[in-house]
Amino acid sequence: MSWGTELWDQFDNLEKHTQWGIEFVERYNKFVKDRTEIEISYAKQLRNLSKKYQPKKNSREEEEQRYTSCQAFLAILNEINDYAGQHEVIAENMSGLIFAELSRYIQELKQERKLHFQEGRRAQQHIESCWKQLENSKRRFERDCKEAERAQQHFEKMDNDLNVTKADVEKARQQAHTRHHMASESKTEYSNVLQNFNKEQHEHYYTNIPNIFQRIQDLDERRIVKIGESMKTFSEVDRQVIPIIGKCLDEITKAAESIDEKHDTQLVIEAFKSGFEQPGDVEFEDFSQPMKRTVSESSLSNSRSDGKQESKGGKSKGKLWPFIKKNKGSGPEDFSNLPPEQRRKKLQQKIDEINKEIQKESDQKDGLMKMKDAYIKNPQLGRPETVDPKLAEIEQTIEKLRQESQKFEAWLAEVEGRLPVRTDQPRRPSEMHELQSTAVNNCAQDRESSPDGSYTEEQNQDPELKVAAQCEFDDEFDDEEVLAAIGTCKAMYPFEGQNEGTIAMAEGETLSVIEEDKGDGWTRVRRNEDEEGYVPTSYVEVYLDRNTKGAMTYI
Repeated sequence: MSWGTELWDQFDNLEKHTQWGIEFVERYNKFVKDRTEIEISYAKQLRNLSKKYQPKKNSREEEEQRYTSCQAFLAILNEINDYAGQHEVIAENMSGLIFAELSRYIQELKQERKLHFQEGRRAQQHIESCWKQLENSKRRFERDCKEAERAQQHFEKMDNDLNVTKADVEKARQQAHTRHHMASESKTEYSNVLQNFNKEQHEHYYTNIPNIFQRIQDLDERRIVKIGESMKTFSEVDRQVIPIIGKCLDEITKAAESIDEKHDTQLVIEAFKSGFEQPGDVEFEDFSQPMKRTVSESSLSNSRSDGKQESKGGKSKGKLWPFIKKNKGSGPEDFSNLPPEQRRKKLQQKIDEINKEIQKESDQKDGLMKMKDAYIKNPQLGRPETVDPKLAEIEQTIEKLRQESQKFEAWLAEVEGRLPVRTDQPRRPSEMHELQSTAVNNCAQDRESSPDGSYTEEQNQDPELKVAAQCEFDDEFDDEEVLAAIGTCKAMYPFEGQNEGTIAMAEGETLSVIEEDKGDGWTRVRRNEDEEGYVPTSYVEVYLDRNTKGAMTYI
């Protein structure tokens, strides 16, 4: 099938058809562009959706992330963000592989089509020119023949007329001869032009036009193939991201399956557990007989007052404080306004935060020490003494943080029911004030719950209960065992040991180590089995026994 032979006379229709073909490609390309914009907009909306529901920092939503359902939702939000990224990939590939490519191809198509139809018009104009030349030659031959016939008739008429002179007859004969000669020449010219036209017409319809139409046909077929390839690319662009989108959906399914209702239930218990025991039965109070009225020691209204009751106007007032709203605002530093379990969690959280700060400061100190060593080895890099003020500042910060940590550890020990170390034992200098306060609070005070959820000191506590508590406290430490030595240490510098709980030492003296440095800068030592106390860790070289803890010797 060839347009040159089948459609040899449809030049105008082919011109309209090829123009429609280009407009169709432009329309399809516009469709791809609109699809690209939709993908970009969809990806942007998905990203905004994911960002909108991300938990906000330092908010309750961030605390909720410990629940598996919230973690699953966060995983889904992250997968939706990745899902949006795949739609951006679709938009990018469609824009580069289809839209940009088709835009360039359309321009080439228009230019090539223009050249082909210009050539076709030139061929049409040439054959039309040949046809006009043939028509002119034909009309001229026809005119000359008619003129020659009229001249012949005039000559014959003049020749038969006896009244006409011989000269006029001769003139008429010459005129007829001239016209016959012109007609003969016109006939020859017409014959030549006709022969040439037939040749040009044959070449036009059997060679030139078929070649031109064939090139136009090839152009249109390439256009059809190109748009087919673009449509195939259109589907491939989507198909390429399907595996990744499938993985995103798989991860969403995995996140949903990771939800553990039992784990979340346990988290709720840990988050809101008060640590108090359930109230016991309320005893009957017989007001008909003059007797001392008390309530059950295990009852909710007296769970912290050791059998005491408050009365006003002769009526007992139970403290059902767990069911009363707590005061808003910041509570005391030791979180004593919270129930035991919640107080323990808060104290542990505070200790962890302080330990992180200590580690941060220690890392900074190590960096400065390395810098100082570098300055000592290479004085041209800097002066070592310039680092000392910053080191001293960090040392003070670390010491403050350690004291703060020990204070919270003492409160934590109180909550967990651990009694403090025996008061006649040597204390770490940084612990003296906190441990003394803890001992007083544990032995001489008994707290009860108040309606706002905080513990308050019971002013009318029975003195006998105080004595019993103090005796129990003292008895707890009567049987304390003597700590065994875990290594030795050698004093590098003299230490006066003027503070309570410390021990003096001379330079070069060797002492027994009975307790390692717990991170507060003090080591517990003993001299002659009867004198012990704390010395600065930085003042001694410590040698631990390998069979004690497997520790290596350190300085």
